[in-house]
Amino acid sequence: MKLTRRTVIAASAATLGSSLAVSAARASTDWPTKAPIKLIATFPPGGTADTISRILAPKLSAALGTQVIVENRPGAGGTIGSDLAAKAAPDGYTLVISHASPLGIAPGIYPKLPYNVVTDFTHVTLIGHTPNVLIVPADSPYKTLGDYIADAKAKPDQIAFGSSGIGSNTHLMGEQLSTLAGIKLKHVPYRGSAPSLQDMLAGVIPSMFDPITTNVPHINSGKVRLLAISSEARIDMYPNAPTFAEQGFPKMTTSTWVGVSGPKGMSPEIVARLYEELQKAYKAPEVVERFKEVVLLPGDKPMTPAEYTKFVGDFAAIWAEVSKTAGISLELG
Repeated sequence: MKLTRRTVIAASAATLGSSLAVSAARASTDWPTKAPIKLIATFPPGGTADTISRILAPKLSAALGTQVIVENRPGAGGTIGSDLAAKAAPDGYTLVISHASPLGIAPGIYPKLPYNVVTDFTHVTLIGHTPNVLIVPADSPYKTLGDYIADAKAKPDQIAFGSSGIGSNTHLMGEQLSTLAGIKLKHVPYRGSAPSLQDMLAGVIPSMFDPITTNVPHINSGKVRLLAISSEARIDMYPNAPTFAEQGFPKMTTSTWVGVSGPKGMSPEIVARLYEELQKAYKAPEVVERFKEVVLLPGDKPMTPAEYTKFVGDFAAIWAEVSKTAGISLELG
């Protein structure tokens, strides 16, 4: 099945779920009555989950009248932090930036994943998505994706790419390019985007796949070169950056999406309050501007909790089929 931006962003209408969310939003609740509310970022500082959480946390703190703190719990492609969130008390004081890697990709590649991405979480809403990119240092000999592929064909299993971890969506993008281009790249996993980028800039690895959000400052400063972007069409912020699709790889249009979720069993009143405040937060002019700066693209419309839950399940099912076809199966270490 072709994975397009529409597949990643669109979710079918869920009238019943929408009605429940609206009615619950009107219900009164005493939550929150204490501090802090923890917002788990499942990747290290500097990554997409961390960046989005630090944009949202101050707005939620102000709206809810209590401190919202960001807690980085990285490891295993985001599954460690996600598992902590899934097993937390469903009282509204532990939330997680739900992410494409641990919730969308992991179910298809980890047979012993310690959580179910649908039934072990209370999904609140999708925040947005950001395209993935293949980048190299500015002084790299690779000027185009064609150069990169040609060298990889000449040097099987010698051209390395960094990712934010084994089983992350950026790992799978590297494997996907290898399959589609008929090459064999060498995967070097990291505990997140920031350490991978640090090693690439230091010359330890020659390339990396990563969400564009993490790399905007380095693209703008000229430290890295963007060889290809996974959006269906070129984006306004980087009109000269070619897509994978226009360079012969139309299946490589997967974005990294992020949302907000909590443990299963959260009360409808708390979920509705969170949903309402998150809608206000990411529509605030200053948040809209920050999202533009880091190339986080909003969905076509806000997703209700029911719609977001369906979206997560559908995405995981699609990538489970992709992983099965590619023969990718991993053990959590």
